[in-house]
Amino acid sequence: MRILLVEDDKNLLETLSYQLTSSGFDVDTCDNGEDALYYIEENIHDLILLDRMLPLIDGVTLLKKIRSAGNETPVILLTALGELNDKITGLDSGADDYLVKPFAFEELLARIRSIFRRPRSWQDAKALSFGDISYIPDESRLTGPLGSCTLSKKEGSLLSVFLQNPSQTLPRNTLIFKVWGLDTDVEEGNLDNYMHFIRRRLKSVSSCVSIKTVRGIGYHLEDLTHVS
Repeated sequence: MRILLVEDDKNLLETLSYQLTSSGFDVDTCDNGEDALYYIEENIHDLILLDRMLPLIDGVTLLKKIRSAGNETPVILLTALGELNDKITGLDSGADDYLVKPFAFEELLARIRSIFRRPRSWQDAKALSFGDISYIPDESRLTGPLGSCTLSKKEGSLLSVFLQNPSQTLPRNTLIFKVWGLDTDVEEGNLDNYMHFIRRRLKSVSSCVSIKTVRGIGYHLEDLTHVS
């Protein structure tokens, strides 16, 4: 799970980033609203932890902006403003939850778990399915018509992105940012190598699902049984 942490308090930013990473999350960070908007528009995060009092663009304004643009990524507001009216404003602006500083990290983790217990389009089922395959992220296991195999962490993360967006052509940068992070120095050749690995995995379970290269753009998941 990839989290965007937006916080202008440097010490808190570093502490939370370390704690979240130690808890198994992939974390990208920034300390102002303009950078946050740029990162959010990449649409690669599963959750946004958003400070309300930010330089350049404040948290509530940023939240209203991304919701009006149709971005439905869950957002937990982190703020020192704990009055009832402050909470109502934050929630009415599109926040999924509201956590008042100072808070215990254990409570933040509980709020995150609560967010992801809520049904979402691709999280309703434990297994992600398309065509004749299914993939269980918790087990890193891909199953097809003639058996199953285990995927590496990066292979599983990439395949999950495709299975969550089965009808979309996914740009190369989106895939790289989603799996390796915004600040990665991974080259496109690495992505091509992993596409090769995943195609071999699909072939090993005799699947009719294929990852098609869209020249100049990226990749597209397709079911060859439905291709005329």
